[in-house]
Amino acid sequence: MRRSEFDRAVNDEFGLRGDALVVDLVLPGVGGRTAAEALKAGVPPREVWLALCAETDVPLERRYGAGRLEPKR
Repeated sequence: MRRSEFDRAVNDEFGLRGDALVVDLVLPGVGGRTAAEALKAGVPPREVWLALCAETDVPLERRYGAGRLEPKR
């Protein structure tokens, strides 16, 4: 997952509250940091995304493949 895919996944899943979750919600899965802090520290976006999903109870079927664009035809 690229950072742009992370941002797209957060927006798609959480809408307007996504930005607040990224900067305010502390995620135990990435060392007790917020998503923004973890990304800045170099934690891979996929790992941060999965930690965010776990903390906010996103269903498993919406965690994988999130943020990807549809293939061009």
